Amino acid sequence: MPTVDPIPSHYPRVSPYICVNGAADAIAFYEKVFGATERLRIPMPDGKIGHAELAIGNGLIMLSDEFPEMGVLGPKSTGGTPVTISVYVADVDAVYATAIEAGAEPTRPVEDQFYGDRSGQFVDPFGHRWSVSSFIEDLTPEQVLERAAKMFQ
Repeated sequence: MPTVDPIPSHYPRVSPYICVNGAADAIAFYEKVFGATERLRIPMPDGKIGHAELAIGNGLIMLSDEFPEMGVLGPKSTGGTPVTISVYVADVDAVYATAIEAGAEPTRPVEDQFYGDRSGQFVDPFGHRWSVSSFIEDLTPEQVLERAAKMFQ
């Protein structure tokens, strides 16, 4: 029997797995906003998506439709989410504007941050919170800590 690496080389070590009410619409949203590429879709007999994988750059998110009978519910069905998914993008202002235009709710406008990113946050139409950022300044950890101390005085 051949042996395989327990960590597949074509998957990142950590991948968020999100659940949404309307997975097909969510896939279209993530394709439009992030330029996601669908790698896999497993349809269920009732038309729901049992599992899908989307590449976003060198990252990966997995998702499915809700399956309440199995306790699989999205944030809109559970009253929100405490999780924020962070994505680095080439043009944060354009991605943020596209997300809002596509139905996302703005929660933090795009601004330059003390830690060297330009970033903003939104909640997508399916209830997931996203932070989008572009790296704008290369700082050492000491510089970030110094700026944080100054900012939070």
